[in-house]
Amino acid sequence: MSRIGDTFDKFFGRRKGHGLSPRQQVLVDELLPRISVNVEGVEAGALDPYSLFDIPVKDVWLEVGFGKGEHLVALARANPDIGFIGCEPFINGVVGLLAQVDDLGLKNVRVYADDARHVMDALADGSISRAFLLHPDPWPKKKHARRRFMSQVNLDRFSRLLKVGSEFRMGSDHDLYVRWTLIQMHGRADFNWMAERPSDWRVRPADWPETRYENKALEGRASYLRFTRVAA
Repeated sequence: MSRIGDTFDKFFGRRKGHGLSPRQQVLVDELLPRISVNVEGVEAGALDPYSLFDIPVKDVWLEVGFGKGEHLVALARANPDIGFIGCEPFINGVVGLLAQVDDLGLKNVRVYADDARHVMDALADGSISRAFLLHPDPWPKKKHARRRFMSQVNLDRFSRLLKVGSEFRMGSDHDLYVRWTLIQMHGRADFNWMAERPSDWRVRPADWPETRYENKALEGRASYLRFTRVAA
């Protein structure tokens, strides 16, 4: 049976920006190892996400690319009985989340500071109750389209992980990426777009915390796409 990380396409994106402050370095050295998800040597599909937490959790949610963690932390605070796994390869974003976890004493957050595909492939089938992909890098040039995280291969990953009846959320303020997402979803029998009217994707749902990136509106008006995982 294959083990995680044996074969992956090249990772595209930044891993580090400005230098870390002394406190941030301490968080990386001391807190990150305590709440990290370890998938080294794990057989594909063998990881039970509930086993990652020291407290009982009724469900586990997954966020791919959590930025500096505002969205994930807001949900973790509002849902203390749900476990959260956040994946982010950019270390300066990771320390932003770690600082909040430390300050708030959150017990229901786990972090993978690398390529989210490693965790996705390690997790057991149907073990995730909600997944998020918020403001991914749009890679707007046509020649870079294959670098976009929203792809048929990664949708297959989300589909395998999500329980039937659960929800997959994708948010972006880049019109190209929104259209790309809907094209990728078109024709799939395992996901249904939940929108019935324009306000369903133009208005941020009450339980969808705003991120710092979204607040800046770097590319334009944000769209909020919600899909239900259905039995194919």
